Amino acid sequence: MLETVKYRGNSVLARRLKEARLRLGVSQEKLGRLAGIDESSASARMNQYERGKHSPDFSLMQRLARILNMPVSWFYTDDDDMARMLEIFFRLDAGDRKRLLALAEALQAHKAQEPSPCTADAAPPLLRA
Repeated sequence: MLETVKYRGNSVLARRLKEARLRLGVSQEKLGRLAGIDESSASARMNQYERGKHSPDFSLMQRLARILNMPVSWFYTDDDDMARMLEIFFRLDAGDRKRLLALAEALQAHKAQEPSPCTADAAPPLLRA
């Protein structure tokens, strides 16, 4: 069974699910029905998911993500900056995605070329050969 990361007393998935649903402006019941959950239990099940009592399986999360217009990975990351990047990337068209990836790769390559703050001369005496 997949463990969910706890975030301020609740799972990340639960917190993000509620946030996305509220952004869309739909009730728990409506979201559940749109995702194919039986009408009689849609509200209760969505409530349990948002409280972190239970977690939806991945195929249900894929349906919920499509309905909520979010990348499914956004619901699972516990890093808020990473979640924002996932959301931004998801909303870009193919050309802008390629440009953003090229920029990120160039930034990463630039950082890799910067000298390490701990060179042999700057290393503490115990670390020098």
